[in-house]
Amino acid sequence: MKKYIIPLLMLIIFESIAITLYITTKNIFYLFNFSYIGICLSFGIFLYIRKVKYARNMIQFAVGSYMLIYLGVFNLENMQIEGFWYYLFLGVFEAALIHYFVAKILGPLFFGRGWCGYACWTAMILDLLPFKEPKNPRKKIKFMPYIIFISSFLYVGGLFILKFDNLESIMLWSFILGNLIYYSIGVYLAYNFFDNRSFCKYICPVTVFLKPASYFSLIRVKNDLSKCIGCNKCKKVCPMDVDVVNNSRNRENGTDCILCLKCIEECPKQSLYI
Repeated sequence: MKKYIIPLLMLIIFESIAITLYITTKNIFYLFNFSYIGICLSFGIFLYIRKVKYARNMIQFAVGSYMLIYLGVFNLENMQIEGFWYYLFLGVFEAALIHYFVAKILGPLFFGRGWCGYACWTAMILDLLPFKEPKNPRKKIKFMPYIIFISSFLYVGGLFILKFDNLESIMLWSFILGNLIYYSIGVYLAYNFFDNRSFCKYICPVTVFLKPASYFSLIRVKNDLSKCIGCNKCKKVCPMDVDVVNNSRNRENGTDCILCLKCIEECPKQSLYI
C-alpha cells in the first residue's frame, strides 16, 4: 500500500489548491481546473504503478492537451512563460501566473520536475519520438534557457512599455507560434542528438524556475545502497541523465529528474525507490 501514497498525495495537493482558490476567488473555474489536473495525475500515476502500458503518455495527453488546446486556444490563455510575465505585469493573480506558481515555482518543492514527466504539452509529443534513452553523453550547454527566459521577459515588457493594443490577441499568437517553434526545435534536437529530451535539457526556459525548488523536492528517487550492485543500468535508461545511484541532493543532474521511474523499473535488485 505504501507505493500508492504518491497518487494519493498528488490528489490531496491539487484538491487543496482547487478548494483554496475557489474559496478565495469565488471562481468555480479553479475548482474544476485543479481538480481535473489532480484527478488525471493521481489516477494516471496509479495506473503507472499498476504497470498499465502507456499510462504516463495517457496522463501527458490528458493534462497537456487540456492546457494546450482548451486553456490556450479556446480560452485565449498564454500558458507559456510569456503568459506568466503578461499576468505579472498586469498585476492580476490568475491564469498562467497561478499555473506557474503551482506547477513550476512552489510545486517542485513537493514533486520536483514531475510536471515535466507527466503534464508538459511539449514533452507529450517529444516522448513519442524513438530516442527514449540518451545515446550520447550530455552536452555542456547551459546558457540557452536563461537567454530565452530573459528574452521572454523583455518581449512582454516591451509590449507594455510601447503600449501595444490588443495585447490578448498578441499573447494568443505568441502562444501558438511559440509552441510551433518549440515543437520544431524539440524534434530537430531529438533527431540530431538522438535524445527525445534534448529540448528539456538545453532549451526550455521554464527550467530556470524549476531547478531551484526541485533541489529540495519532497518526492525523489532514492537508492538503498545495501542492495545496489553498481550495475548503472538505471543511469543508462534515465532520459534526463540523473545519477540516481547517488542519494545526495548534489548528485549529477539531480534537479532534472522528471519522476518517470524508468530507473526503478530497470533496477535488477529493486534498490531504487521513492
